[in-house]
Amino acid sequence: MYPQFNIATSLTWLRIAAIPAVGVAFYWPGEWSRPVSCLIFTLAGITDLLDGYLARRLQQTSQFGAFLDPVADKLMVAVALVLILQADPRIVIALVAVIIIGREIAVSALREWMAELGARSRVAVSGIGKAKTTLQMIGLGAMLFTHDLAGVPVYEIGLALLIVAAGITLWSMAGYIRAAWPSTREREQVS
Repeated sequence: MYPQFNIATSLTWLRIAAIPAVGVAFYWPGEWSRPVSCLIFTLAGITDLLDGYLARRLQQTSQFGAFLDPVADKLMVAVALVLILQADPRIVIALVAVIIIGREIAVSALREWMAELGARSRVAVSGIGKAKTTLQMIGLGAMLFTHDLAGVPVYEIGLALLIVAAGITLWSMAGYIRAAWPSTREREQVS
């Protein structure tokens, strides 16, 4: 059976389709390439807010949409981090990228494991996870923009937000591990 397409899922697919456009704009020659990359990234990020709202409002929630939405978010974040790190290979940016991407891989694997144990709800997305994603999107958008805006150091503000997001990333990962631990211990005792 094929997944059902609806407005919410179409917005998620649009977000995924915007990812290569962010990269092309980022590397396009000219002084406006980075602001255009930021604009595409920001518009794609707004679809993240809209797809969930519309799915609930129009009663178009689906298992496929619930799967695809975080995949789109993770792809956007990972691609933006790689672009920024390539353009500014400072250790602080490398560490933030490793923390954020590493956490996404670890938590995805943990969710898979918990689904195997029949305890997926123990590691459901939390409010802190949503706050982390929001900070990441704003910080990455600002860093993609690159230029100062009316004397405001947009890039540095974006980096500061990304560092805070990396801290929240570690905190939320620890929370997921704590939530999963009882199920893991129960499974080991049964074996």
